[in-house]
Amino acid sequence: MFSVFTWNIDRVIVQYNDFLALRWYSLFFAVGFVISYFQFQAWFKKEGKPVEVIDTLLVYIVVGCIVGARLGHVLFYDPIYYSNHLIEVLQINKGGLASHGGFFGVIAAMALFCKFNPKISFFWLSDRVAISAIMTGGFIRVGNFFNSEIIGRQTDVPWAVIFEKIDQVPRHPAQLYEAAFYFALSGFLYFLYRKWDRKVLEGRFFGLVFLIGYAFRFYIEYFKENQVSWEAGMALNMGQILSLACIPLGIFLARGMHHRYAIFQRGLSPDGYGGGYNDPQFTAKEAPNKHEPKTGKKHKRPNKKR
Repeated sequence: MFSVFTWNIDRVIVQYNDFLALRWYSLFFAVGFVISYFQFQAWFKKEGKPVEVIDTLLVYIVVGCIVGARLGHVLFYDPIYYSNHLIEVLQINKGGLASHGGFFGVIAAMALFCKFNPKISFFWLSDRVAISAIMTGGFIRVGNFFNSEIIGRQTDVPWAVIFEKIDQVPRHPAQLYEAAFYFALSGFLYFLYRKWDRKVLEGRFFGLVFLIGYAFRFYIEYFKENQVSWEAGMALNMGQILSLACIPLGIFLARGMHHRYAIFQRGLSPDGYGGGYNDPQFTAKEAPNKHEPKTGKKHKRPNKKR
């Protein structure tokens, strides 16, 4: 015999009226973004970036995250239902957000933000946002635990949890496994950022989050119940399929391979490490030799005027 922990907390903290309420999920979601905001302030100040754009950046990221997560759920998990109930696509209050879609929504938001703020390179920004995003993902999983959703499979481990709002079956607290790993990964990457003092190729931290984060996501799915009924009987569920698709991109970025190709040069700082904008004799066309793009022809530097 073993003892289990029973979980039956109300999902709503404060109910204001029939339409407005403060829920645990929303609270933890907000906590992640608030901490990210202060992280951005510290990074921008330390590295000489304009702090006045942080508020705008956060708006881009929050909107991108919510829209992407909603579209991810609609397209990947229940496209047939929503194709016949289009108005419900907008009803986010009824639930249905997919983390893979949210992450790619943030990427799209960063790309749009950098288009209007050209002195902040996409890959410089993505490295910092990735560290904060994986941390925020941890808080979101804690919110899932409070909501008794994304539950784990039945188990007899001593720390099993019974989610009484679902059933009386002892289950893995898979949400907390995932949250703990995301917090640890974010902390580890922040430690590396401090230790290496920005001497890291742009995009490498971004790639590590893709590679390590989604490799773990693939693994942790074995501890979870399927999210939708049609996943039953599948060798891999949708979360695992989407995670597998992200891992090669993580390898590509973590190895710094994007620095070798001209198509990615627009998303890099002039020196490939987050600097070079303030040097009037150093432009994006004059990248260091080890980052010169492969264009089929040897890349020549223009002569500098002395």
